Amino acid sequence: MSRLVALLPMKGNSERIPAKNFRPFAGKPLFRWILDTLLGLSEISLVVINTDARETLSANGLKDSDRVKIRDRKQAICGDFVSMNLVLEDDISAVPADAYLMTHTTNPLLSADTIRSAIQLYQEGLTAGHDSLFTVNRYQSRFYRADGTPLNHNPTQLIRTQDLDPLFEENSNLYLFSAQSFKKTRARIGKRPRMMPTPPAESVDIDDQASWDFAERLARSP
Repeated sequence: MSRLVALLPMKGNSERIPAKNFRPFAGKPLFRWILDTLLGLSEISLVVINTDARETLSANGLKDSDRVKIRDRKQAICGDFVSMNLVLEDDISAVPADAYLMTHTTNPLLSADTIRSAIQLYQEGLTAGHDSLFTVNRYQSRFYRADGTPLNHNPTQLIRTQDLDPLFEENSNLYLFSAQSFKKTRARIGKRPRMMPTPPAESVDIDDQASWDFAERLARSP
């Protein structure tokens, strides 16, 4: 893969935690955690930040460089209810690459080793007929629908949880795809995706104050 571009969309406002992306998190602004990890990976040619907060990024010491490209978000794709796929589509049309790696500032604990593993699995998957990759949380537990009916087990036959068929939850940590796979679905998940479970300690997605507090405790733990 000769040119891998990371897409790191970043908006100025957030609903549950005001200015979340720029708020101090375990010693530095939240956005710097995943950005510093991405910049430490030689596999990544460029990090593209699609944002409506260029001035805030500048105030936090981040400007365009040979490894970082800041793109001002178009007004038509600003707002809390705009599909992220529209933001990604705008970046893909403007920044050519052999493949794209998309992640979020809200995944501060995602490690360089895990990202490298994802890149390797994505490349291996291409030869096996997959067109994209996304990360998941893997569960082997007893699940129920809202009406109380079992989803993945029979309550009258209590087999061991480790023997249950696993279920997988998209955790929004990381996506890998090409412009071609994106075009087919207009989405970061293609028609033949490969799933990759990520370590639970790295998979926290900060969405509210409770998840922020939990992730910060993990970040500060020895």
